[in-house]
Amino acid sequence: MKKDKIVYVPLAVDILHSGHLNIINKAKKYGKVVIGLLSDSAVAEYKNIPSLGYNERYKIVKSLKNVSKIIKQDTWDYSKILNSLKPNYLVHGDDWKQGIQKKTRQNVIRLLKKNKGKLIEIPYTKKISSSSIKSSLINHLTPTSRVSILRRLLDSKKIIKVLESHSPLSGLIAENIKFERKKNIEQFDGMWSSSLTDSSVKGKPDNQALDFSSRFSGLADILDVTTKPIIFDADNGGRLEHLPFTIRSLERLGVSAIMIEDKVGLKKNSLFKDQSGAKQDSIKDFCKKIELIKKTRNSKDFLIGARIESFILGKGLKDGLKRAKAYSEAGADIILIHSKEKTPKEIFSFSKIFRKTKYYKPLVSVPSTYSKTTESMLIKNGFKIVIYANHMLRAAYPAMENAARNILKNKRSFELESKISSVKEVINLIR
Repeated sequence: MKKDKIVYVPLAVDILHSGHLNIINKAKKYGKVVIGLLSDSAVAEYKNIPSLGYNERYKIVKSLKNVSKIIKQDTWDYSKILNSLKPNYLVHGDDWKQGIQKKTRQNVIRLLKKNKGKLIEIPYTKKISSSSIKSSLINHLTPTSRVSILRRLLDSKKIIKVLESHSPLSGLIAENIKFERKKNIEQFDGMWSSSLTDSSVKGKPDNQALDFSSRFSGLADILDVTTKPIIFDADNGGRLEHLPFTIRSLERLGVSAIMIEDKVGLKKNSLFKDQSGAKQDSIKDFCKKIELIKKTRNSKDFLIGARIESFILGKGLKDGLKRAKAYSEAGADIILIHSKEKTPKEIFSFSKIFRKTKYYKPLVSVPSTYSKTTESMLIKNGFKIVIYANHMLRAAYPAMENAARNILKNKRSFELESKISSVKEVINLIR
């Protein structure tokens, strides 16, 4: 073995296991091992946010005896590192020959050939992976560790995709659904516990007829079978005196954030055209709610979301910006600027100004009415979280209604079978 040979080994090391050690130990036979440790954001592009942050993973890898150096790899594109490092060898598991990393592999081979390097592929260690280990650990996920995930996502991803989940079954879909593109895998990063859908599932109007205790029960069922962070839609938060109970309950459950809106009185859904009778809270009183949540929460990882209704109630941009500044100073961690317009024009005008102030906090979009707006457009305009706030229930209702009508029409279920999930598919989802 020539000690001056450079062996590059790209790794995520979400959870260190024997498969990683096998690759590193075999790489050492060829020369000096340089680990390309993927950043949190790079990992999150292909998988969920890693269980351990980059600094923790760095310490673990650094402690391994056969590792000479660690380089931070911020992207799955190897071009920059390979052209600068010019390793003699690149060692990788052979599991990337198929699937989404196939093209990345081809590009690596091309770059190595250019620099007279060689690819060495190690047979994949069967039945061992970070993903499988994480799946087996779902029952050991603590509320405290779960709460922190959303804050870490804010630091790691360009935009966090959150899907409404009104039941454990819809939560499992949000947890597991993936869409494979040429360069990455699309998936949801978290779930939204919506007051609208929670009420609708219970057959009650969305006017706070469903109390928090009832919602917490359903929330616990979702948390029991999923691992992704949840943002809780708390309407206006309720009475000031009750807020500490709400916050403590949410933290104990493992919820990552609360979202409260600055309207008072009997709730009227913000998407209704008629907002007559709806009133906006005073800035002073709403800030008291934010300050109380900040004082009550046990951890800074539990995020405080302030939802501004200025556009909904016709108060305009100036009022929205004034409130955003005050709410940010009071302790809000994220700001939701709400709109019922069919275009994002007014929320983008808000973000353009707010992003340039010292009061800026990550912005949240709920594009229920301006649904043509793409995530790339939201990113470009400074939004960090997008919430698809009611789509799972809206999709389920017509599907169930059509199924029921189909059975009535045909006086049997045979015609329906090809249009619905098989029992086996449902069983596999829940497994």
